[in-house]
Amino acid sequence: MKAMIFAAGRGERMRPLTDTCPKPLLQVRGRALIVWHILNLVRAGITEIVINHAHLGHMIEDALGNGEQFGASIVYSPEGTALETAGGIAKARHLLGDQAFVAIAGDVYCPHFDFSQVKDVLEENDVWGTPHPHHTRDLAWLYLVKNPAHHPEGDFALANFSIANQGEPRYTFSGIGVYRPEMFDQLTPGDSAKLAPILRELADQRRIGGELYRGDWTDVGTVERLEQLNAPLHYKN
Repeated sequence: MKAMIFAAGRGERMRPLTDTCPKPLLQVRGRALIVWHILNLVRAGITEIVINHAHLGHMIEDALGNGEQFGASIVYSPEGTALETAGGIAKARHLLGDQAFVAIAGDVYCPHFDFSQVKDVLEENDVWGTPHPHHTRDLAWLYLVKNPAHHPEGDFALANFSIANQGEPRYTFSGIGVYRPEMFDQLTPGDSAKLAPILRELADQRRIGGELYRGDWTDVGTVERLEQLNAPLHYKN
């Protein structure tokens, strides 16, 4: 399995930090955000990694190189202007191959996520590999988290490992998902496209599975959240 890490965002809410540093290279507890992901992927045996970039992308390539220092093989998908998440996948699709891949937001912090669980999650949910009148083959598998304070309404409902747009309880999409390439057949490489509308359409078709991730997770979307993560840890005696 291959992995894609999204690193093309401008990080407007993180300015002025992101004026001179791409958001995925911001340090959290002594390590760049994107490096946390790379090390966790490699630990799980996922070593072929695609990274897209736009704003200050040369700094990402300079810092990470070909991935050898991490035990990975990294290739890049440069975007002159950021193409949004689905657009980034479409442009990088020739690098991702024909099998399901895991994709990760470069600006989330989840230091203990075990990527070994993503490798066959879609295959495990196939119904004998053939169409079935009451089941459809999942095209994606999303990892959801409990709603953070800044996003109390959540994104999707989750019940019996099935993702829906309506219902309770509702959770927030973590930015980590497994996708089949055919999800993006309708997109033209180089065009900008958001992922959310595709996911919502497939959720209505009951073609997305998912589960709740209960480990540490933070959307590092503001300077305040970054500072909170980097604040000294205090231990009680």
